[in-house]
Amino acid sequence: MNTEIRFPFSLSAIPLILCVSLCLSVLLMPAVTVGQVVTDTQFGAAVTDIRTLENGSQRTGQAAIWHDASDRAGLEDAQRALAAGDFQPLNSAGSTGLKKGSYWSYFVLRNTTAESVTLNLEYVDHQLIHLQAYAQRGPAAENSSFAEIARMDMGAPFATRPVFHNRFVVPVTMAPAESMAFLVRFDSEEAGFVFPSMRIWTPEQLNKVHTGETAILSFLFGGIALISIFALIVGLTTGEISFFAYFGYGLSKIVAWGTILGFTHQYVIQNEFHWSYMSAAGAVSILSGVIFDRLFLQTRKYTPKLDYIPILMIINAGVLLFSALLQIKAVALISITLALLLYPAVTVIALVRWRQGSSEAVVFAVGWTLLLSGLFYQALRDLGYVEHNLVNYYLPPLSSFIEMITIMAAMGIKLRRLRMQGLESERQYRRHLEQSKVKLEGLVRARTEELEKAKQRAELEARTDPLTGIRNRRSFLEDAALCAKRAVRKGEPVSLLMFDIDHFKAINDNHGHGHGIGDEALREFSRTIQTKIRETDVFGRLGGEEFALLITETKPDSLHTAERLRDNIAAIRLECPAGSLQFTSSIGVAHGDGLESGKADTVYSIEQLLRQADHALYCAKERGRNTVVEYTPESAGTAAETGRVVTGVVHPEPA
Repeated sequence: MNTEIRFPFSLSAIPLILCVSLCLSVLLMPAVTVGQVVTDTQFGAAVTDIRTLENGSQRTGQAAIWHDASDRAGLEDAQRALAAGDFQPLNSAGSTGLKKGSYWSYFVLRNTTAESVTLNLEYVDHQLIHLQAYAQRGPAAENSSFAEIARMDMGAPFATRPVFHNRFVVPVTMAPAESMAFLVRFDSEEAGFVFPSMRIWTPEQLNKVHTGETAILSFLFGGIALISIFALIVGLTTGEISFFAYFGYGLSKIVAWGTILGFTHQYVIQNEFHWSYMSAAGAVSILSGVIFDRLFLQTRKYTPKLDYIPILMIINAGVLLFSALLQIKAVALISITLALLLYPAVTVIALVRWRQGSSEAVVFAVGWTLLLSGLFYQALRDLGYVEHNLVNYYLPPLSSFIEMITIMAAMGIKLRRLRMQGLESERQYRRHLEQSKVKLEGLVRARTEELEKAKQRAELEARTDPLTGIRNRRSFLEDAALCAKRAVRKGEPVSLLMFDIDHFKAINDNHGHGHGIGDEALREFSRTIQTKIRETDVFGRLGGEEFALLITETKPDSLHTAERLRDNIAAIRLECPAGSLQFTSSIGVAHGDGLESGKADTVYSIEQLLRQADHALYCAKERGRNTVVEYTPESAGTAAETGRVVTGVVHPEPA
């Protein structure tokens, strides 16, 4: 038996395993077994139909798995176990959990196409030391023989792998309509997490996805490297030691994750790679991380009692490093478990520092908690409670990347605080001057705000009728002119409605000035009109009881609007001491005919429209009030007594 020191599981894969595995077994139900619907009638293995284009969405089933606890079974032993029915479905979401021995998987692939298909069977995880694959062509039978098609070892030179990939990949070529049975041995030696399943790819699809994975990891590692270099530059500039520690922590993360995920073996140490490198890289990452945490949180100065926890973690990380280098596996297992059990204590210390007033500590706690979340989720996956996929496979390094970014933000907050402390003496010297300056600026700002508010009030008062709250005459003329110009550009018709409350003087005479009934009538009149028109319409008070409304509607629609508003006004009821008050309004309507006649360059004269509407309004008064009169130039005449021209068509009240 090989006595090499190794961890057949990544350093981030088992946070809190010893204390949570029993709880998880009780709280979480096992996930459904991964497998296919079609089964081999002799051995009950999943049969997977192969298509021309396999993109990894199909995986070899876990319906026929055999656990060799002795870790010594060979092919003949596996065949006897298969014949005896010892291969059983894996009762988890994909992982065997942390167990000793090796696992065998039996499955059948069937080429349903009419052409030869070359496949790559990729082991789904990196936590494996040995993989042996055997294939049997044709229908399964007891006297059929399995032939070895692949034998891969983590310690072997990377060039011996049949496919250039950071995980184990077995190439297979199947003839048209051929079925092949497979026996695959997954071995982590002594103890480890095994995922007895393989993704099915065509070589082109696997190469494409592998390139994408490598690009993503390169992006993450590049980001961590840039953050680390930035921390080094800041450390050289400020002399703050925690930035140097952060630089070392970032580089150790790159080395650790690159080694754990197999990229160091693939691109750097292609020969004589050893599992202890993974353990040592992880130990260095833990050691540098705890040293940085202790310096950043200043536990020695501000939390001396809690400082014993990071000191213990540093000592334990050192023990882990030396046990990995000296290949003392029992000590290393205890050390890595203790290290990960103590990880949450760092979050507690950060929260204590936050309560003491360190604002950057709470940001640090968030980043550290994100890292713990990623590690804990992978622990669930490795224990078999969460299905293995490429997303959660890369979740721990992604959470490490996010942690680095978050902690860098905390470093920025700390840097700002240090800078502010460095400038405190200078601020003390200039405080009196600054206070005077701030006071003066405050007075100026307050005075400016008062003047601005006064200006706004003056402008509002200048444009608003104080009684009704609508536009006054000047504001109406300005807004109506703008509305008319827009109508000319858009080719829209314009109409102007002029209102006059009938017998308004009698309202005040009959109901008394002391009660303000006339003012209330004007306000209610304005509210009624405003609620019945559009926001784009221009409505204002010309003076006294006269109002004007500019709308962009056709002649028939504008006359209909005038009739509708006249009805609304007639429906107003005001309660007063002398009884219920009801009043009506006469309406004169004038139209801007320039656009209708094709004169696209016509600019409506609001004053001219007002005169025309006033003539029509006067005609409405003469014809009995409470009516709508439309101004028409063809029927112009001379108004009685006043000499004003009265033209228009009377629209009688609806029955």
